[in-house]
Amino acid sequence: MNATLPAHLLPLQPRPVPAAMIDALKSRFGARCTTALAVREQHGRDESPFDVPPPEAVVFAESTEDVAAVVTLAAQHAVPVIPFGVGSSLEGHLLAVQGGVSIDVSRMNKVLRVQAEDLTVTVQPGVTRKQLNDEIRHTGLFFPIDPGADASIGGMAATRASGTNAVRYGTMRENVLALEVVTASGEVIRTGTRAKKSSAGYDLTRLLVGSEGTLGVITEVTLKLYPQPESVSAAVCHFPSIADAVATTIEVIQLGVPIARCELLDANAVRAVNRHDKLTLREAPMLLMEFHGSEAGVREQAEIVQAAATEHGGEHFEWATTPEERSRLWTARHHAYFAALQLKPGCRTVTTDTCVPISRLADCIALAVNEAQAAGLPYYIVGHVGDGNFHIAYLIDPAIPAERELAERLNDQIVHHALKLEGTCTGEHGIGLHKQGFLLDEAGAGAVEMMRVVKRALDPKNILNPGKIFRL
Repeated sequence: MNATLPAHLLPLQPRPVPAAMIDALKSRFGARCTTALAVREQHGRDESPFDVPPPEAVVFAESTEDVAAVVTLAAQHAVPVIPFGVGSSLEGHLLAVQGGVSIDVSRMNKVLRVQAEDLTVTVQPGVTRKQLNDEIRHTGLFFPIDPGADASIGGMAATRASGTNAVRYGTMRENVLALEVVTASGEVIRTGTRAKKSSAGYDLTRLLVGSEGTLGVITEVTLKLYPQPESVSAAVCHFPSIADAVATTIEVIQLGVPIARCELLDANAVRAVNRHDKLTLREAPMLLMEFHGSEAGVREQAEIVQAAATEHGGEHFEWATTPEERSRLWTARHHAYFAALQLKPGCRTVTTDTCVPISRLADCIALAVNEAQAAGLPYYIVGHVGDGNFHIAYLIDPAIPAERELAERLNDQIVHHALKLEGTCTGEHGIGLHKQGFLLDEAGAGAVEMMRVVKRALDPKNILNPGKIFRL
């Protein structure tokens, strides 16, 4: 789906990379600096729908020193640099809207230090979440943040990602303890420590987590780890309506049940994953839940949730206790995006990302469903409903601009309704290019201008991933 940029991002103002800088990069990095079109195009797109020219060069960094060298040259020539992990972002974070150089950190993929006794780990930014958990499995610890895609840890920190486990373990905001960052001048700084808490000056770690590469390039991340639970059990439960499933979720959260995962799939999503993963789940609104703890604790949690579900019409409560059964269910959930594309061959999706206070979730989802059905646009719903975050994905024909326009109009309605409910336009995907107008609606002109002041102070030449979050 090759969509043009939103009107508020035009006209583009590319800043050409001088030949002298390309020569300097090739002299420094050799074959790890390339201007080949195929590689540039790979680094000039993510999972967003926007069509933007690719960067002029790609550098494959292998160390903090490599990143610092690229940024130092970029600062000298006032050339944009865009960090690149695995390319799984959804809002245009990786697009070279002003040209420049892409810094690929995927080769910076080492787990540097595991401090099991302190429940912390330090990694390079190119380490992916699956790789991290595979490498620390022998310690009896795990890293719980699971956005679905096998995203890089650096990218997850930059976008303040969350995912299916956030209801119990929080988001990247709560789980990043410290960072190593290359600033706009090429200086390497460290923020935070491995201590559980600190009152030492401004919280630069929290400033950089979620900054989408606009304030610095992350080169190391120190994370919290958690003990692998003694017992893990997953369950699915079907409901007469989405409203009943959401009501169950609200009651479970308000009762204080420490449920680890609570995911909603509507009937359309269940139908899609059944076909894609050859499952036989009942094609009705469904909650997919997971419980962590001791055997007795998990049993108690499950009994409370099952009782709440029964009160709201829940039935066909089914358990998955073996790792293989649980993996099959969660793999199907993570495949929902690709599975749904098969419901309408050749389609693409426009996906929302609103998050509201848990008590207002039913209201927000009801509006989304009613508007989608009235518009006659195919859709499906999945959501991390345990923390009030849900996604409605509209299936559109990329060859019919009117369908995309309709999906964007429906998205606009949902976002503004969420803001009226004191929610947010993006629970986990970030602002990037797509949601800049919504950020202004949500935060207000004064707050966005404060963000601009910070950006100008830390990046006076506007070289770090320019054009994202807001325009200067």
